[in-house]
Amino acid sequence: MFVKAYPVGMVHMLNNGNVEDEGESRMEPYVGLEFDSADEAREFYGQYAIRVGFKIRTGQLYRSRTDGSVSSRRFVCSKEGFQLNSRTGCPAFIRVQRRDSGKWLIDQIQKDHNHELGPVGESHSPILQQTPPVVTKSLVEVLRRPKVKLLEEIDNGGLIPSGIINFKRHKRGGDGGQSIAEPYTGLEFNSANEAYGYYQAYAEGAGFRVRIGQLFRSKNDGSITSRRFVCSKEGFQHPSRVGCGAYMRIKRKDSGTWIVDRLHKDHNHDLEVHAVYQRKFSTASKKLLEEEAGGLASMDLVEVNNGKLVKRRQENKIGAEWYSVLFEYFQTRQAEDTGFFYSVDVDNGSCMSVFWADGRSRFSCSQFGDVIVFDASYRKNNYVVPFATFVGVNHHKQPVLLGSALIANESKESFTWLFQTWFRAMSRCHPKSIIADQDMAIQQAIAKVFPGTHHRFSLWQIRAKERENFRSMPNEFRYEYEKCVYQSQTTVEFNTTWNLLITKYCLRENIWLKHMYEKRESWVPLYLRGKFFAGIPIGESVESLFGTQVNGQTPLREFISRYEQGLEQSREEERKEDFNSFNLQAYLQTKEPVEEQCRRLYTFTIFKIFQDELLQSYSYIGIKTYEEGAISRYVVRRSGNENDKHAVTFSAVNLSVNCSCQMFEFIGVLCRHVLKVFKLLDMRELPPQYILYRWMRNPEYRILCGAESGISSQELKAFMVWSLRETACKYVECGAASVEKYKLAHEIMREGGKRLC
Repeated sequence: MFVKAYPVGMVHMLNNGNVEDEGESRMEPYVGLEFDSADEAREFYGQYAIRVGFKIRTGQLYRSRTDGSVSSRRFVCSKEGFQLNSRTGCPAFIRVQRRDSGKWLIDQIQKDHNHELGPVGESHSPILQQTPPVVTKSLVEVLRRPKVKLLEEIDNGGLIPSGIINFKRHKRGGDGGQSIAEPYTGLEFNSANEAYGYYQAYAEGAGFRVRIGQLFRSKNDGSITSRRFVCSKEGFQHPSRVGCGAYMRIKRKDSGTWIVDRLHKDHNHDLEVHAVYQRKFSTASKKLLEEEAGGLASMDLVEVNNGKLVKRRQENKIGAEWYSVLFEYFQTRQAEDTGFFYSVDVDNGSCMSVFWADGRSRFSCSQFGDVIVFDASYRKNNYVVPFATFVGVNHHKQPVLLGSALIANESKESFTWLFQTWFRAMSRCHPKSIIADQDMAIQQAIAKVFPGTHHRFSLWQIRAKERENFRSMPNEFRYEYEKCVYQSQTTVEFNTTWNLLITKYCLRENIWLKHMYEKRESWVPLYLRGKFFAGIPIGESVESLFGTQVNGQTPLREFISRYEQGLEQSREEERKEDFNSFNLQAYLQTKEPVEEQCRRLYTFTIFKIFQDELLQSYSYIGIKTYEEGAISRYVVRRSGNENDKHAVTFSAVNLSVNCSCQMFEFIGVLCRHVLKVFKLLDMRELPPQYILYRWMRNPEYRILCGAESGISSQELKAFMVWSLRETACKYVECGAASVEKYKLAHEIMREGGKRLC
């Protein structure tokens, strides 16, 4: 059985050749011919094909690297390719490309056919014409959901909006039909669709149904590298499912073909010998639906049964067996930790994404939630589990866990749910900055949930795109590109150098570079230096908090133990630094009062950063260049180096200062240039606004300074609640050690309660 798939809104044109606009339809296609839309171009080519004597199909499409929208399309002769016996590999086609104006232009054309042309009669497969679609209410409801997509690949791996899926329908013994061979490891297919069609036909003969299961993507370009097709009774998300283990997994080879690399045939339920799954395709169900705003977004799967769209289900990359293990772990942790939080996204009764955070993570967020790293680096490689983390930077400049998640799919809706859940769990903590991947779905989710938060792109993704786009560029270009991006000191210098570089190497039409220039404030160091990132280096990738202990390859049986081990190891490192900060004193290297002030307040790690800046300030010369009222300006330069200089502006009204190096804005510690000016002004202590409470060693100091620094009442309350909760937990643990200690702890709390009331 062959099923033709057409884009939504297209119907058969049975009056072949009877076109209304004779003038336009008689025109020959040529390079440069312009259309208002891709549909108009398809209709024009279809009418031209009728006159000449051939039929057309929609061929390959290409997507924008910027936003995933369709940037060009091919419309081909129906005899293109060799997937069917009726095809002859005909090369005839037109390709239309979308311009910046929104118009579509023919930029490639091939008119010659390798087969005989003739009149297109009604017996032939019809071409498509744009008409207002007539659909039922149920179909309209599905179409309003934005992410309906088709598992559709041609031989070279590209996604196409329509085509032909070859379902060789299995006829069981006695029906006189062809039988389907048993699947086996090593069986090859030309495409993923062909494999899916084969497994469906095999399943129908065997007496079970098939669902599309987990997929894996390439770390380089996000393309699908392997797929699982599973028995419909796999998992436990629905009462009808019994955790069946039968499946077939296919893997894409370098040649573009797909091979069965894993297979399990045994079912744990009775097979439906007499109730074979029937797919009667109506006009509506023949249309396979695709979302054109895709990119790396997830699919919504529509099951078709007896000609009706009966179910819409989002793609889920989390194996069904993970949920029971995680829920058991969550319940155990909740019994131990009253601050433990978890939440599960549910779609049509099925579990999807999962988020969790313990009380310690929620307390850490109340102190260090101003900068977060959303680490979804599981996507760098093929992964078993889509494990992601929210990570902050503590007062020792160590990574600290602020939440964990398994992500069902990479859609805007999934990321929006995840960020909203984190926001709710963390007492509505609104970060100043976030480091996350640059996928459009993530960008849109951040803009929606965290308006005003500065989104900095993850470096690993930028590096991967640079390798992909600069593969054919000379080394000279790479050197000039790196110099422009990482050494520009002013916006004028960057813009000028960038434009010269683009012009010199004829890269005006490079879509990725054009997009990256538009988003320069999210990745170019020059633009990021003025934003607070707690000193997380710009030119380095952020390391995973769990290292190699927990990642996208961690198997289920080891996940919980490795997760707990990695988390405990991270927190042990924090406890060591807390001990050092309270029990060790750094050696003072000057007699400056500011050094003693900062040693008293800062953690050991932050004090060493400040002390180094203070010592470096002795190598600089400060010269006042301007003074008017309370405002004065200085040029501070290194002795013997005229190029190493910065401008410092000081206001005596509120003791405010800023430096062109922007170190304080980026790290939160004053730079050597400002310290030199303070010495010239004989300022013996730093103004309180320049000692950030997040870098202080004592929690009580952090709370008091936070109250004085003007943070919101909601953030301050969350800070105090979690600080008191954390302290109380320590006393509870000590008080429960023995009956005597319990009596003492109870008496202390009773007396303390009286004083509070």
